[in-house]
Formats: sequence, C-alpha cells, structure tokens
Amino acid sequence: MTGELAALGAAAAWAATALAIEGGARRIGSLTINLVRLVFGFAFLSLAGLVVRGIPLPVDATAHNWAWLTVSGLVGFTFGDLCLYRAYVVLGPRLSSLMMALVPPITALIGWAALGETLTRRDLLGMTLTIVGIGWAILERGRRTETGPLSISFAGVALGFGGALGQAVGLILSKIGMAGYNVFAANQVRVLAGAVGYALLFFALKWWPNVRTGIRDGKALGFSALGAFFGPFLGVSLSLIAVRETVAGVAASIMALTPVLIIPLVIVLKKERVGPGGFVGALIAVTGVALLFL
Repeated sequence: MTGELAALGAAAAWAATALAIEGGARRIGSLTINLVRLVFGFAFLSLAGLVVRGIPLPVDATAHNWAWLTVSGLVGFTFGDLCLYRAYVVLGPRLSSLMMALVPPITALIGWAALGETLTRRDLLGMTLTIVGIGWAILERGRRTETGPLSISFAGVALGFGGALGQAVGLILSKIGMAGYNVFAANQVRVLAGAVGYALLFFALKWWPNVRTGIRDGKALGFSALGAFFGPFLGVSLSLIAVRETVAGVAASIMALTPVLIIPLVIVLKKERVGPGGFVGALIAVTGVALLFL
C-alpha cells in the first residue's frame, strides 16, 4: 500500500508541476526551464538531505548507486524529457500525452524481463482500465483545447515513443540503482546526471545565451522553482518510493494518472470547460487505480 500511495502522490505532484512548468516555458522556452528546474530541484534535495540525513550531498553513494542512477537520470530526465517536449512541437500535446500512456505497459514489460516482476490478473485489469481511461480523458480534453486537424508523422510518433521509453527505462534503472540507499540522495544523483546531460546538450546547441536571458526573468524563475518543488524534488522522490515498494508496472500505472488529476486544476485555475467524455475517462481511470490498490 505504501508504494501505491506514493505513486498517487507523485501523480498529484506532477499535475501541479505541469501547470507551473507550462507557465514558465511560455516565457523562456521548455529547454531552458528544464535545466533551471533541475538546478532548483537539486537545491531542494540538498536541503532535504541535510535535514533528514545530516548530509547535503550524496557523498556516501556506492559505485553501484552512482552508475545505475546516473544512467537513469540521463535516460529519464535528459533523453526522455527531451523527446517528450520535442514531440509536443512535432506531434502536438494531445497525441504526445496520449503516447505517454504507453509508460505503464512498457515499464511492466521491462520489469518482468529485468527484475522478474509479475502482475496478477487484477493488476492487469486495473492497468488496462487506467490506461483506457487516461487515453479517453486526454482525447476528450484535446478536442476542446486544440484546433485544426491532428498532425501525425513518423518523427512525431518516434519522439513520443522515445519519451515514454525514457520514463519507463528510467524507473527500472532507478529501482536497480537505489537498492539499500536513501531516496532523496538517490534522486540527487539522478537530478545531477540529468542537469549535466542538459548542460552538455546546450554546449552542442549553443543554447547558453538563451539560458542567460531566461534566468533574468524573475517570474519564469518563480514558475521554475514551483515546478522544481513539485517535480524533481517531491514528485520524483515519491515515484522512487513507489517503484521501490511495489511492482514497477503498477506504480507506473498509478503515476500515469497525472493528465486526469490535471482536470480539476484547469477547471479551477484556468476556467476550462471539460466535456462529459473527460469525466467518463477520469472515472474509468480511477476505477482502474482502485483495483490496483486492492
């Protein structure tokens, strides 16, 4: 039950960070804000490490922890997020978000192959209902928030799949890498690796002038700090607890609820109207998650 509750908490935290990052990305761009949020996230994790462990940095991590968690951070934060945000541009937010519903089955498959994790029939039913409900809610909301025909291309689908694969593989690598280690410190290693990955990418893209311009925007920095608290700090830490305490595929299914949990936030904060299909999809997804908790 601890893992399932942590996964639900991660999904809720990611719903909050999605809105915060959206606000900042509109001002300074998604690439810049991704690096900035990781820097803020590392600072929050350092403070948590000092309070919880008396050690602000992961200096006590073993070679095993560093190796697996570093790769996990590069795959999840750098590769996965880079593919996802590029997919938003090429494929559109509706289909990109829909492709992220592939994360649970991919995670379950890799967890079975790499860790020997198995799912019960009830787990499989719960995962299926959750994914179907999420997809239904995303498509319904997309029809109301996007105009024009859907643009489907091989490159967009490949990028969307890359985003889903990056998140799934990152979860499994994290579960392997943080064995016997503190969650906040393990997350620090992942966040640090992701930030270094972005830094190297920015050198290759000559993107640093954009970063210097972006960090002068105080409002964008506020959005970044808020997104970092609910994302790399709280959300990701809860996701690591979730995959440590329960089957990775089950944790990924519950964490995939983020698009559904965003619905009440956009109704209250953005005054968006959600059609009946969105609520039906949310109800199906919640039913699936309820089965995963049994």
